[in-house]
Amino acid sequence: MPTTDKTKRIVIEPVTRVEGHGKVTILLDEKSKVKQARLHIVEFRGFERFIQGRPFWEIPVMVQRLCGICPVSHHLAAAKAMDRIVGGENLTPTAEKMRLLMHHGQFLQSHALHFFHLCSPDLLFGFDADVAIRNVIGVAAKYPELAVQGVMMRKYGQEVIKVTAGKKIHGTGAIPGGINKNLSIAERDELLRDIDQMIEWGKSAVKIAKDYTVENLEKLAPFGSFDSNHLSIIRSDGAYDIYDGGLRAIDFEGNKIFDHVDNQVYNDYIAEEVRPWSYMKFPFIKSIGPENGWYRVGPLARVNNADYFDSPLAEAERKEFMAVTNDKPNNITMAYHWARMIEMMHSIEKIKELLNDTDLQGTDLVVKGDRREETVGIIEAPRGTLFHHYKVDKNDQITMGNLIVSTTSNNEPMNRAVQKVAEDHLSGVEITEGLLNHVEVAIRAYDPCLSCATHAMGQMPLVVELFDCEGNLLDKKQK
Repeated sequence: MPTTDKTKRIVIEPVTRVEGHGKVTILLDEKSKVKQARLHIVEFRGFERFIQGRPFWEIPVMVQRLCGICPVSHHLAAAKAMDRIVGGENLTPTAEKMRLLMHHGQFLQSHALHFFHLCSPDLLFGFDADVAIRNVIGVAAKYPELAVQGVMMRKYGQEVIKVTAGKKIHGTGAIPGGINKNLSIAERDELLRDIDQMIEWGKSAVKIAKDYTVENLEKLAPFGSFDSNHLSIIRSDGAYDIYDGGLRAIDFEGNKIFDHVDNQVYNDYIAEEVRPWSYMKFPFIKSIGPENGWYRVGPLARVNNADYFDSPLAEAERKEFMAVTNDKPNNITMAYHWARMIEMMHSIEKIKELLNDTDLQGTDLVVKGDRREETVGIIEAPRGTLFHHYKVDKNDQITMGNLIVSTTSNNEPMNRAVQKVAEDHLSGVEITEGLLNHVEVAIRAYDPCLSCATHAMGQMPLVVELFDCEGNLLDKKQK
């Protein structure tokens, strides 16, 4: 929406303490009431186009270059897709458990990074705190033990990734039909040495997030919150799962929209629309439509969707989480942090369980079967459900790629959160840096990865629009 001589435009650029580059624009009318607020993603990534023509076995390594924070998620989603190309989706126990270990290492390092480094300043110092201390340096100065805990937990997750993927960032461990290495006894013992410390730190992190949410519930409940649908992978028995399973979507009251949907037919249930002011797309549930079919993904959706966790500490915490809303879905945006720490606790528990599994020392690493030419790989990334869809020709070259990234699915919810916080906190008042940070706090709750989420659909046009002083469109050129 263009500004007129009666409107005021506020820009937050860049949005800070998130992965990637974005900005927020807020339009105020002549009475300083919020007229429009939008989250714009200003960087562009063309992975869906430039992977075309590449051999399919390169894709698990190529697409993870989308991001340096969550490369494992793209690596594994693409590997799962390419498993089906070679007919190797029924992995050996060693291959499946090594991938699971890698994935839980990714959840641990990513959640620790976001909670301790990016969002903790808001929780510890307050949304309106001086910007000079409202950062990770300020956390390290006032809460040095907490800062060390965050660094060491992330480091441990990265070490898990290193021994399963070959490198901490942009590894090569998963290949079509399996993996290229197992876990040595020495690697296992090194990780087991510190796992009990990780469990204790995980408990304390959950407590911090839980206590903050419960103690401030009256203030947080309306903050950027709204009723929404929720979508995630779910295991066949309804348990929480991040690696494999069917798709479940529920509405804001917990009613199932669809359940245990085969991930190979996801596009019978999910569609995407494009809006001219963002490089991100807007996914929605087809049966409901774009206006009301949008949904949330990520920790909040996964905890809301899961019937239970199959690890005791996380399951006990899930029950406490759900009790706050009387076992109905939790639609409080700031509850993402609590849900995220429950997930981190679960990943630590699963890492310990997997490290004690002798299958990780197996030597049967790869399987193959009947060849296919179209494939879908779906996985839960730390930020939410991740879809990788590819077509491969008879020459083994990629002819089509479509990625629905977690942050893309959260695009509409993030914009609604921005709009609501802007209306509630910025209308009719003197705008301060602290008040503007309220908008960023709502965005950070989703832990968006803006680098991952920006892709092209078709050709990206250049559009030039000319408006008069009253906001009327005079001319438009498109190239």
